[in-house]
Amino acid sequence: MNMRAAVVTAFDQPLEIREIPVPEPEAHQVLVRIEASGLCHTDIHAAHGDWPVKPALPFTPGHEGVGVIEKVGSAVTGRAVGERVAIPWLGYACGTCEYCVGGRETLCESQQNTGYALNGGHAEYAVAHADYVVGVPDGVSPAEAAPLTCAGVTTYKAVKVSGLRPAERAAIFGIGGLGHLAQQYAQIFGAETVAVDITADKLRLAEELGAAHTVNAATGDPVAEIQALGGADVAIVLAASPRVLEQAHACLRRGGRLVLVSLPKDNAMSLPIFETVLGGISVIGSIVGTRGDLAEVFRLHASGRTRVIYETRKLDEINEAFGEVLDSTVPARLVFEM
Repeated sequence: MNMRAAVVTAFDQPLEIREIPVPEPEAHQVLVRIEASGLCHTDIHAAHGDWPVKPALPFTPGHEGVGVIEKVGSAVTGRAVGERVAIPWLGYACGTCEYCVGGRETLCESQQNTGYALNGGHAEYAVAHADYVVGVPDGVSPAEAAPLTCAGVTTYKAVKVSGLRPAERAAIFGIGGLGHLAQQYAQIFGAETVAVDITADKLRLAEELGAAHTVNAATGDPVAEIQALGGADVAIVLAASPRVLEQAHACLRRGGRLVLVSLPKDNAMSLPIFETVLGGISVIGSIVGTRGDLAEVFRLHASGRTRVIYETRKLDEINEAFGEVLDSTVPARLVFEM
């Protein structure tokens, strides 16, 4: 049996929609019929070979795949045919290193990542390690579960590691596919939120989602405006610009925490040492989230605590969708429906 899949054949060429055989699950894998697959900027970096360690060609990107298990491998326990699951970025970890056993599996040095080292969800079917898929609760649609599988769990983890406390102020830099969810998680944690973006439509969305303050960085100075409020206790940066990272640092009050999530192409920012030391500022790197974090994200959504803003596209439109993301013309997240 064949399936359609979006395939990267060269880093300087558009993706091809190919008819290829449906993969067979190995002993510890499950075969998932994909219902929805979210588009993440990381997919574009992977397809363009932007990062130092490049995926082996050809490959299928996508690490927000959601669908129904159609077949299980011979050694699989705890998963069943007919179960709806999500296939996240963390496609496999060793399970035995100090990071895995210590609850920090996303730091495992032997991990394999979906849509990068492993073929991902921008296809009609995908195989995944049975232990690293996460069940999707009843009542959560595949199209909403897909963005939660990366955009959701990544920002939820960023809020968790920030140590955000009720009555603190959190500034979210970049209200897009990740930022609109980061803002909601910060509010769930009890924070007063400040949404920072350069697009009026996204700032209106932030207001609809409950932001106490909005700052248009295209027309104003986010540092001055946030400091006028008393400064931020936490700044979470989801825009991949060194200048934005530096603005986020400068908006913090004493004892503030800067959480880095985005990955600027130049891989550098200017860090003022005196202000960091004298102000007791913490700089924290946050990388996606664990299976436990994702299960919590799904439970929050199933209980009505979050909204996912997305638009759907067909798999045939993947190259055009890449362009939409690069041009920042989408309201939040794009999801391919199979």
